[in-house]
This record gives sequence, structure tokens and C-alpha cells, in this order.
Amino acid sequence: MEIEDIRVFNAPNIYSLREPIVRLQIKLGELADIPTKDIGNINEKIVDLFPGIKEHKCCTGYVGGFVDRLKEGTYLAHVTEHLCLETLRILGYDIKHGKARQVKDDIYHVIFTCPHTTIGKACGLFIIDTLRNLIDGKTVNMETEIEKLKKLCVRYDIGISTGAVISEANKRGIPVSLVNDGDIVRLGYGKYQKRLSATLYEGTSSISVDAACNKHLTKTLLEEAAIPVPKGKSVLDLEEAKAAANSIGYPVVVKPQNGNKGKFIFVNIKNEIELEEAYLQAVNFDGECIVEKYIEGRDYRVLVVNGKVVAGAERIPAHIIGDGQHSISELIDIENLNELRGEDHEKPLTRLKVDDIMKVVLDKQDLTLSHIPEKGQKVWLRDNGNLSTGGEAYDCTDMIHPENIKIFEEAAKVIGIDIAGIDVVTPDISKILTTDIGAIVEVNAAPGIRMHLNPTGGKKRDVASPILDMMFPEGTPFTIPIVSITGTNGKTTTTRMISSILRHQGLTVGTTTTHGIYVNETCIEEGDTTGPKSAGKILHNRRVEAAVLETARGGIVKNGLAYDKADVAVFTNLTEDHLGVDGINTMEELLHAKSLVIEAVKEDGACVLNADDPWVMKAKDRAKGKQILFSMEYENPILQEHIANGGSAVYKKNNFIYIVCKGLTCKFISLSQIPATLDGGLKHNIYNSMAAIGASFALGVSFDIIKEALSEFSCDANSNPGRFNIYDLGDFKVVLDYGHNIDGYRVTIDGLHALKPSRLVGVIGVPGDRLDTDIFNVGKIAGSAFDYIFIKEDQDLRERQPLEVADLLYRGASSGSSKDCIKIIPDEAEALRLALLQARKGDVIAVFFEKMEPLVEVINEYQESISMSQQHAQPIPV
Repeated sequence: MEIEDIRVFNAPNIYSLREPIVRLQIKLGELADIPTKDIGNINEKIVDLFPGIKEHKCCTGYVGGFVDRLKEGTYLAHVTEHLCLETLRILGYDIKHGKARQVKDDIYHVIFTCPHTTIGKACGLFIIDTLRNLIDGKTVNMETEIEKLKKLCVRYDIGISTGAVISEANKRGIPVSLVNDGDIVRLGYGKYQKRLSATLYEGTSSISVDAACNKHLTKTLLEEAAIPVPKGKSVLDLEEAKAAANSIGYPVVVKPQNGNKGKFIFVNIKNEIELEEAYLQAVNFDGECIVEKYIEGRDYRVLVVNGKVVAGAERIPAHIIGDGQHSISELIDIENLNELRGEDHEKPLTRLKVDDIMKVVLDKQDLTLSHIPEKGQKVWLRDNGNLSTGGEAYDCTDMIHPENIKIFEEAAKVIGIDIAGIDVVTPDISKILTTDIGAIVEVNAAPGIRMHLNPTGGKKRDVASPILDMMFPEGTPFTIPIVSITGTNGKTTTTRMISSILRHQGLTVGTTTTHGIYVNETCIEEGDTTGPKSAGKILHNRRVEAAVLETARGGIVKNGLAYDKADVAVFTNLTEDHLGVDGINTMEELLHAKSLVIEAVKEDGACVLNADDPWVMKAKDRAKGKQILFSMEYENPILQEHIANGGSAVYKKNNFIYIVCKGLTCKFISLSQIPATLDGGLKHNIYNSMAAIGASFALGVSFDIIKEALSEFSCDANSNPGRFNIYDLGDFKVVLDYGHNIDGYRVTIDGLHALKPSRLVGVIGVPGDRLDTDIFNVGKIAGSAFDYIFIKEDQDLRERQPLEVADLLYRGASSGSSKDCIKIIPDEAEALRLALLQARKGDVIAVFFEKMEPLVEVINEYQESISMSQQHAQPIPV
């Protein structure tokens, strides 16, 4: 039993439109067909280690149903699913969705939801390792393993503060993505995206953040603005600290000059002995310290966002209440059982941690950890009220005096912090701060907001909303138009057409295609870039104002989508291509996978669908947003019904393309005005043009711009490289096309006849990951269509043996053509060279290529050789 692969899906995917998914691919080997009831006493061990599974209903619908299934006999993949869900429950997640599915033979997929996929992956690894140990008769230390996973949760789970911002962004429809497992939260797409780290906003200047981190500089700037601050001094050694304390007058505060989260801050120091102990700890943390006057009063935190006070809380230092029976140490352990306390910021409160600072605080009260406090006695464990050191918070927003609000807002402005945590000490925040009463002791960048979201007492405050209001004021865009194109054939051309149209609109367009990632017409990465990783590079590019994404089957199945919802989705067609790959074995499964693209569309978006394709029409009801149908047949009954019901459509009639919207019909453009259709001779490019028109129309692009862009889009290497590119070599022509499946061959061959050849010559090949029957049928189609055939092989054999694909093509071609007219030349460049040498006047040579660039070089070499031979043939002037 082993894990072959782990996949995570953070955006819409074939398993879920909304929830992140973890998928384990496990190989069960000889255990695949053995129920767990027949594997020793593993069932009993599982229930002992995971008693919570007694509550699992499974498919039975009643509590205890899964345990009954164990007794009856169920299999390891199913058990793995339930144990992953149970482990997540132990870790505190409410997860109920999971399933196990056989892929083939002894290989299974175990799929389950998890809020953070890194944690989900770790749970999967833990469960497989645990089951292997149980099968081998080894012991499993659950307490140790679960503790490891809990630490992982603390590291990777989204904290309360960040989670609140993400939740509010989701409500507003703002796309959210985590960078480097959540170190940065990215809100929005393209040109309009903004970034946040905890509550540190990218718009805040680094100078302002540095000023807030330097406590002495903060105090200097506030003093210059006549804002009340404690009298104090930055010191470099102990003697200077003593001198400063004597000058200021005890009691004093000692704290690092650069610090956060209340670390190594010592307050209410009354003498030199306490001063020396506090100074040595604080200076060890930072190297420089501040000694300042201790201000009598309560500890408050006020949150200022975008220059306005939005919340306030009184902070109470960490403490325990005696019960007359337990020691301080025991009372700390009891309090740490409080489910509201976590290791870090993942819960409303933080666990109480015993350390040297706590011992110093206890010592000042003449107490030790072993002391048993009297019933009702309050024992302070920290001097400061920071939540990160175990403190509590009570909302006081409505108590803040109006004049104090002005002071706090001015303090944030002076330091230059957009989201500021103002630390205030004063006897009563409802009374005005003066130079004699109260002071601002710190201004913090990236303040925690959990004390306002979930205070220990008082009203909960929605502080995430003002943060989002600041980042994206009302009416400010947060995303870019996204068009996603899927289907079997025509995706790349349709993508390029739409991209060209949007560029003509003046937008900076990011495009992903089978041949690379582009920003406008500049290729930033070559290769087959039709998966979510490539799409992400466009969506997260700050230059991009619109994204046009070719979205292929492989990326959808393996990794899902890169975005939450598109503005427009295009479904070109669906044929039997790639069956038998990535667990997709039937047309129904292929349709399910590709339909994800038309499901992940905004409510006010649109789906552009091929009404002539029966498989696309089967998915019609799954399409979100409004529907725009396109068809070559005006009389298509599906199209007619759609138009009759008020739907929008694009169709061809009598060599013109028409647009229908809200019952009005517009004679839009003649096929003769679209060079890519070769005056209507290339049927597939008529389809592609209609799809592009429909998508652009849905985005609100003007008719004039659409027409202009299409009139400049040609079958050449500039507009549409690798798609029916025609090279006129004088006596004959060469067509380079990326057709690589049955339907691709058919439409390309159909288009070749528009060139009126005297003879058709094919240089054919098919990727090795196609089914044998499909490869054979491509050969058969070619054998019937071409007068002479050169069979070549892709360099990437895709797990085939050399000449295996070529042999299948040969057998297919020879079933419809004479073997004398078929030749195997494995290298496609060499095959083209030979075809050029043997070409006759009026020939059209079609090359179905793997890599275009070497073939263009062969054509250029041929043209140069012809040019040179013509020059040598010129008569010598007398």
C-alpha cells in the first residue's frame, strides 16, 4: 500500500466548484481485493486509535454505519477516506465530504475537502503510514502524531485576522489567492490586485513601517505633533538605563527599541534591582532599549483604518484565578484547556506559556509556580495585556471620548500607517488624554485584529470591512475580464482571435495557449501553457488588463482551474480525443471535466456554446450566466428555439455572420472580410470566428473593434502561428497545422481543398498518448485524402516504442491508399525536406507537426536554395 501521487485543488475543479480538494492516488497492490475484516485484527485497531469513527454514518445514513461497514467487509481505499476525515475532525475541522474511487486495477483515488491543502496532504500521508504500520503489526503513537499535525496546523492554517479579511473578500466577490502558503494574501486579479500580509497593506510605505517598529522614533514623531507620550530615553547600556530611570523617576517601563507582540516589555519597575533584571532580558532581545515613565492606568488598543478609528478594546494581562486547591502551574494547565486558546493566532486567545518573563512577574508578587492561590485570588502572569502573551480583550469602542478619537487618528497619520494599532494607557479612555493623564505608548503596524473580531467580552466588531473599503473603495475594480476557452479543437485560434480583439480595444491582454504565455504580442514563456499554473501567471501579472485563457483537458483534470469564476466561457466542440488518459475513459467523463469551464462563470457572465455540437449541447444546462449560441446552420432547431426564447446568438447564413440579441438581428460581417476563413473556405475558422465574436460581444466590445480585429487576423505565423499557416513556394504551397486528432485532421483536410490543389501530399503524425484505434483511424482518413503520404513520429513518444505510432498510422493509411504512395520518415523535418524535393506544380503539402520552428527553417532553407539556383541561372551580361 503506497501513495503514488498527491494532488491539491485550491480553485474550482472536477470534484468541487467551491471547496479546496486533496486527492490521494494510492496503489493497494495485493490488498486491493481484501476487505479489512480479513486483514488480521486491523478493524479493532482502527476503532481503538480513531474512536470518533463510531459516529460516522457512511452511506448507511445512520450513526455507526461506517463501523458496521467495517464489520461487513469494506476495503482500504474506503477506510483511508474515512480516517482522513476523522483526522481532520480531531484537528478541529468540520469536514464531511470525501469519496474513494477506483481508477484502474489496484489504483484508487481518495478525495476529501480540506480548508488548507497542505494540512490535508499531511493527513493523507499520516493515514497511509498508519495503515501500513497496523497491517505490519507495528504500534502507532497517536498522541505524538496528532501533536505533529497540530503544529502543522498552527504553521499553515489561516489565522483569525487574515481569515476575517478573506471571508469579507469572498462576500464581495473579490478573488483571493494565497502566496507561499499564506505568507501573503493576494486580493483581485491583474492590474487591480492588492496584497496584504496579516494586516500589513502593500500601500503602506516601508519608512512608515520602520518608524512604527522603532519605538523611540515613534515617540519622537508623536512628541513633535504634540501627542501625549511617556517621557523616556533610548539607552545603550545598563548604567545609562539606571541614569535614565533616576532622571525620569520610578516606576518605569523597559522595552526593546524594536519589538512586537509585547515581547520583553517590562512595566511598573520600581527599583534598580528590577530594572537590571528587566534590562538584561530586553537588551538580549534587541540590543537597544527604551526606558520610559510608567503610566498609571488601563491598557487599551485602538484600531485605526484609513485614518479612522474603527474599534477599541481594553486589554487585560494574562492571569489566573485561584481556587484554593490547585497550584499556579496547575491552574495554567487548566486554563490552557480552554478551547478558545490556541498555540498562536489561530484562535481568539493564546495559550499561557511558562517562561522566564512569567517567573519575573510572579516574583514581583512574591509567588512561584508551585504556590496555591486562595480561592478568588487573581494572580498576574504578565505585565502587558497583549493577546499573543495570553491576555484578554474587552470591547470599549463606544466608550472612546471624541477628542481621543481625534488624537488616535492623528497619531496614525503622523506615523503614516494605514492600518494602525494604537496602544494607549490611561485611567479611563472615555476621558480626554492630556499631558498629565494617559499617553500613547506605541503605534503598531500590522496589528492583530482578533481582539476586535472575537473579544473576551463586549460587542464583536466587523473590522475587516473597513480594511477592504480602504483597499477597494466603492466603485474601484478588483478584477479584470477573464475569458476561458475549452473544447477539443479550435481553442487556440479562438483564444488568439479574442485576444486580438481585446488588444484592438486598447487593453493589455494576457493570453495562454498551446504554444506559450503572452502579454500582448510578447511571449514571456514558451511551451504548452494551457493549465492553471500558466493561467495564474497571467492573472497575477500586474500589467494585464484582460485575460484570455486556453483551458485544456489535462490542466482541468490534474489541477483544476486557476480562477474562481470567468466573465465569459467558450465551449468550441467535443470529440473523442485523449480518452484513456488521466482516468478519463468515456465521452461522458470527458464532457464532465470540460464542463467545469462553463460552470465556473459569474452570474452576470456568459457562456458561448457551439449549437452544432451534440456533446456541447448536452452540457447546456450546466452553463452559468446567459448563453450565446453559435451555429453554421441558421435552421438548427436548438438555435431557433434559443432565439425564439429571447436568447443571443451568432450564426452563418449565405456567406455572412449574423448576431441576434434581444430579438434584433444584425448582419454583422461578410466571411470575405475575415481572412482567416479564406473567403469561407475554412469551415473550422468560421466556427472559431463566431465563437470569438460571441465572446467579445458578451464583454461589451464594440462591433467596429471586433470587425477591425477580425479583418486583420490571417492564416499566417503572425496572427495564428501553427494553425493552417500557408507558405506559397511558387509552384506549390505548404500548409503547417497543429492538427493532432481525428476531427482536427478532418477539418484541416476539408480546408486544404479550398486551395484547389492538383495533388495533396500529407506529412502526418499523431501524439503517442492517443488510443491505438484513434491513431489507426487518423491514418485511414489520411490514406483516403492524400495522394502521397510521409509518416513521421513525434520526438516525444509519450511512453510508446520507436515506430510504434508510425506503424499504426501506416496500417491505417494503407487500408485506403496504395503502399507505394506511403513512406515512413520518422524525423518530421527530414520528411518535409523530402516532400519539398518531390513536390510537383500545383501540389499542396500539409504537415501535421509536433514542433513548428524546425519546419519553418526547412521552408526558409528551401526558398533560399531556389533563390540561389535562379540567380545562378541568370545569363551573364555582355
